[in-house]
Amino acid sequence: MEALLTPAFGTVVWSTIAFLVVMLLLRKMAWGPILAALKEREESISTALNEADKARSEMTALQEDNNRLLQEARAERDSMLREARDLADQVVAEAKSKAKEEANREAENARQAIATERKAAVAELKAEVAKLSVAIAEQLVRTELSSNDKQEALVQKLIEESPLN
Repeated sequence: MEALLTPAFGTVVWSTIAFLVVMLLLRKMAWGPILAALKEREESISTALNEADKARSEMTALQEDNNRLLQEARAERDSMLREARDLADQVVAEAKSKAKEEANREAENARQAIATERKAAVAELKAEVAKLSVAIAEQLVRTELSSNDKQEALVQKLIEESPLN
């Protein structure tokens, strides 16, 4: 057991040489590719993170653009609704105005028709009254002038009242 605790000088040298050869082989064969793979992996992760940040910033920009477009669309919709309301109000006002003008025109036409009818009725009534008056006067004159004495008295009276004398 003592031999294990105190190694010989040759064993130490050969062990050191073997260790260094294994170290060189591992460095060339294993650590180089492992370190290269780790470096490549680190770069790919870094690239992926950069791309993710870029994608996140692009998404934020797109979201802001979408929000801006949405706001513009809402503003345009509100504007269109306001214009439509204004146009509807204007059409209603024009329709009311035209209806009022038409009603006034119809009322004026009705007034004129009534006035014309009234004038015609008054003229007809006057003509009828004149006919009746003439008929009544004719009957009165016939009854009054039924005798020659009355006729002569009337003629005499008319001559006396005449301004020609």
